[in-house]
Amino acid sequence: MLNEFKYSRWIRAACQALESAKADLSRGEYNWSCFKAEQAAECALKGLLKGLGILYDTHSLTRMLAGLPKDLDSSSITKAVSELDKLFLPTRYPDAWVEGVPSNYYTRQNARAAISYAMMIIKWVEDAWSSLKRQERRITGT
Repeated sequence: MLNEFKYSRWIRAACQALESAKADLSRGEYNWSCFKAEQAAECALKGLLKGLGILYDTHSLTRMLAGLPKDLDSSSITKAVSELDKLFLPTRYPDAWVEGVPSNYYTRQNARAAISYAMMIIKWVEDAWSSLKRQERRITGT
């Protein structure tokens, strides 16, 4: 049985993180925009997992995706997930870099790409959830 409450909380958080990433982009805070785009995707995937009652113990988008049922074709977001996974740590921590701070290493183009990937993942999650709800209704007859 799908848990709409858990799913909807996390997908709302995903959308809020995405809006924050866009605001950071407009302010030129590209490393934070990239990180928040990753967080938006993470919240969306966690929402899907939680809504399905699937336990996970990771921040890796790739591992979260692998934990989803195989009948959910995620091939269209594999590249997006892989690209955003790379942004989890180095966008925030100076010691991820030989010198300088994360803001020295991210560009407007990086942030725009990250936001685009996050949008793609959120849409995929929303579509997957809608499909699962339709399947559940057919099974339960509601």
